[in-house]
Amino acid sequence: MATMDQVRKAMHTAPFRPFTVYLADGRTYLVRHPDFISISTNGREMVVHDEVGMHLVDMRAVVEVHLPYLPEPAEGRPVE
Repeated sequence: MATMDQVRKAMHTAPFRPFTVYLADGRTYLVRHPDFISISTNGREMVVHDEVGMHLVDMRAVVEVHLPYLPEPAEGRPVE
């Protein structure tokens, strides 16, 4: 099971990268911007906004948070 800390880490990664939240029932949510997700103050629920609408998610149902790696810079090119 994923933890609230894993979700928060993905939310606050700089620079932000879209990430996917996987739930135990097979649903997935792609978080495209940090403004599209929030966690309740007690850490039990989160709200995800996407093109369909708003989703209230029980944090106990989150089984994975997938944050893609940044591509490696090409040799000889400065990192921007």
